[in-house]
Amino acid sequence: MNTPLDDKTRMGLASLARTKLVERFRGQQVAKQVAQPGAGVPARLSLVSEVPEALCRFDRHPAYEKLLVSQAAAKRFGVDNPFFRVHDGVAGATSRISGREHINFSSYNYLGLSGHPRVNKAAKDAIDRYGSSPSASRLVAGERPIQRQLEQELAAFYGVQACVAFVSGHATNVSTIGSLFGPKDLVLHDALAHNSVLEGIKLSGAHRRSFAHNDWLALDTLLGQMRANFERVLVVIEGLYSMDGDVPDLPRFVEVKQRHRAFLMVDEAHALGTLGATGRGIAEHWRVPAAEVDIWMGTLSKTLAGCGGYIAGSRALVELLKYTAPGFVYSVGLAPALAAASLEALNILQSEPQRVTRLQDNGRLFYEQARQHGLPTGFSQGHAITAVTIGSSLKATKLSNALFDRCINVQPIIYPAVEEKAARLRFFLSSQHTPQQMQTALSALASLANP
Repeated sequence: MNTPLDDKTRMGLASLARTKLVERFRGQQVAKQVAQPGAGVPARLSLVSEVPEALCRFDRHPAYEKLLVSQAAAKRFGVDNPFFRVHDGVAGATSRISGREHINFSSYNYLGLSGHPRVNKAAKDAIDRYGSSPSASRLVAGERPIQRQLEQELAAFYGVQACVAFVSGHATNVSTIGSLFGPKDLVLHDALAHNSVLEGIKLSGAHRRSFAHNDWLALDTLLGQMRANFERVLVVIEGLYSMDGDVPDLPRFVEVKQRHRAFLMVDEAHALGTLGATGRGIAEHWRVPAAEVDIWMGTLSKTLAGCGGYIAGSRALVELLKYTAPGFVYSVGLAPALAAASLEALNILQSEPQRVTRLQDNGRLFYEQARQHGLPTGFSQGHAITAVTIGSSLKATKLSNALFDRCINVQPIIYPAVEEKAARLRFFLSSQHTPQQMQTALSALASLANP
């Protein structure tokens, strides 16, 4: 009979043998990967000195080298870099850049609430009371009342049971999709879905298919072909598409997802405060009960003048995310000042609906005037975002710089963010823009684009 010591010894030797076997297998796998054709790396690296220099330096990283090529090409064509310009103050309908006042179409300050005196005061008061940071995860270190209050007010605004706030809008999508779905599931998304949706699907390990932009019939066909092969199925669309300024037919998507017993997630990052008579987003725009959408996602950095993201929906959904979503569980909580700023912005949005009306009037006017100037507006529908298709990254960048020289700030969207033929100038409208400011920008663009 073996003694306890003998059992432990035998278990230890077995464990050591398994470890060595795993290490040997991993070594073989690494060697196979390194030896792939075209890798340009020796099949076996017996010495550290044999590791190629290019694999130890970021300035030799292929993506960085590609970036340098693009920058060099821009210099050869005499094109200045239009990105990372420094604003000297609040970016609203106008912004001071490099010492000059510009008409500004490159911020998400849709209702002019970033920089609003009441929003600023709320943020300052929160810092005085709670400090600048919660300094830890809400799960393990507790919460601040202002965080919960914001979530409760957002849930009430949507007309759903609960809400949870994350510190990043991008991470909200990544962490939510990544934690709720897995390898046995399927995610179907609009072809123009935001990068955060795609990254979330990668993290989840779920199967992924896209469907043609805003095409609910194509979605219906895909679900008919694929639904039976998976456990859970998620459909992801946006409330207002940030690259194109158009809105999906929400009632159709709801009907399709219900018939195929799927979940529907709507990214409201640009829809909150811009769509619907009182700014409640695409549900109000289409008069669809909020409970018919399973997952409402939004950001705090646009209409709500803060920074972060949120998920709103059923109590079970929110409770699940609070205990399992890595972007919430393992992340510091939303800063009190940001929560307070967004809460006050939400209060102003509800008490001053005329801001939403002005924004929607400006969106329609800008779109109509762009069409009158003969500017190609693609999928845009006259909401808070209008994209003018230029068709060339180089030309779009040159036009952006030429407008900037005339004190009009509008950013180019170029390849690879969009297809080369779809390169564009993207105009974000604000309730604070005047008809004269919009006409000035469009007249200047028309004259530069069609000299």
